[in-house]
This record gives sequence, structure tokens and C-alpha cells, in this order.
Amino acid sequence: MTRRERKRLGPRKLSSALDGLTGSLQPASTLARVQRVWEDAAGPSLAAAGRPSAERDGVLTVICADSVWAQELELMGPELAERLNGALGEAAITRLRCRAG
Repeated sequence: MTRRERKRLGPRKLSSALDGLTGSLQPASTLARVQRVWEDAAGPSLAAAGRPSAERDGVLTVICADSVWAQELELMGPELAERLNGALGEAAITRLRCRAG
């Protein structure tokens, strides 16, 4: 790239450069991808109540703040799985398993 081309592009925002870097550093496992989209897919209040901790054969384990949240997220499991799959761009999650931790 020539100096003129770089000047025309201008400086990039640090956040976009870091997003590209961290995305390439994270493992490509389903769990890592789910953790990346969790807050956007679940929403801020649900994301604060539980965090994805494991995934096996499409079953996502979510550790919740307490048993009430575990039960609530378990009931919302099909909807959350649909949102997660939409954010992932594939049907990677078949169901959620929620437990207090």
C-alpha cells in the first residue's frame, strides 16, 4: 500500500482494530463464539444473570446467579437458543441447560 493510499484511508478507530485482533485470537469453538454474542443475544439483564460455561453436542450450559435465574433461563431456553443461533448464523445450539453456581 502506498503512502497516498494510507493517507486517503485515514486512521482507524482503536476499537475496530482491537475487535479484529481479539476475534482472531479467540478459539473457534462453539462456546467461544456463544460467549462473544451472549450479551447481544440474551440482552443485558439476562446476560448479567447467567454466563455460558460449557457446550457439548449443541447443549449449552449456563451458570446462573441463583436458582431462580436458573429456572427462568431454563424456561426461556428455546427462545434464547433461537436468538443465539441467529447471532451465530447457524443452528449450533439445540437447548440450554441452566444451573445455579
